[in-house]
Amino acid sequence: MSPKSLYRLFAVGEAITWALLISALITRALAPDLGIAVTVAGTIHGAMFLSYCTTAVLVGVNQRWRFGKIAGAVSLAIVPFATVPLDRALLRKGQLEGAWRTQASDHPGDSKWIDKLFRWFIARPFVLIAFLVISVAALFSFLLFLGSPTTWFN
Repeated sequence: MSPKSLYRLFAVGEAITWALLISALITRALAPDLGIAVTVAGTIHGAMFLSYCTTAVLVGVNQRWRFGKIAGAVSLAIVPFATVPLDRALLRKGQLEGAWRTQASDHPGDSKWIDKLFRWFIARPFVLIAFLVISVAALFSFLLFLGSPTTWFN
């Protein structure tokens, strides 16, 4: 799967789970007995949110986006449906084009430790997938331990 395909999959998935969560919130408002819908939709959305953020960082590093662009892509996941317009803008500007960088090139950034580590993981997709699944699951578990985001700053 190319960086473009992977990013687009998670950008659209993030928007779909926003719709699911908003629908569940409306359902709960109309039928309070169906409050479990928010729990289910929130869990699905939370997992997709973390997966999208991970994918945005991974693709951003591969595409050599500046830190601000990567941070912006991650931050836009907080805004409902904002990942889709970003995806379209990146596509239009050709910033999702290219293959995974598994080999060093003449680019000066390729000698940095982060790029070497990145290429090591990209060259071993099963190791990368296992690492990312474990990392996202650990972060998701920690966030579940903290409770609902609406209570974090009370």
